Amino acid sequence: MTNEVGQDIADALGILLRRGTRAQLHKRLTEGMGEAVDELTYPVLSALARTGPRSAADLAPDVGLDRSGVTRRASRLEAAGLVRREQDPADRRAHLLVLTEQGDRAVAELRTRLADHILASLSSWPPDEAETFARHLRRFAVEGPFA
Repeated sequence: MTNEVGQDIADALGILLRRGTRAQLHKRLTEGMGEAVDELTYPVLSALARTGPRSAADLAPDVGLDRSGVTRRASRLEAAGLVRREQDPADRRAHLLVLTEQGDRAVAELRTRLADHILASLSSWPPDEAETFARHLRRFAVEGPFA
């Protein structure tokens, strides 16, 4: 394998990981989901779905914001009934952000929209190539440099 393969992958990841690329995708996925669910709050919802209840400070590195940025977005989600705050049983001074049942439903809808969007973008690929790509991407994510 040549260094060119690594560079090709690095270039592709650079495009995918750009903040603007993610924000554009999040904006497309959240269209029509209500005022509180947009490209700014999507990462907070998604991260809470992946990790479970977390404090704003603990969630901040996962979403690329500081604690106050997470808190502002969580407040919007809380006002919409998608997130609630609960006292942290390990630290009575702290609060955890928790998805509500309505928040769980919103995340399920967003995940369905994302899967549909990905499938649509692969529609011109032969099915076996798309399946191979999915398998290799999963392996790269689990075993590669981000593991």
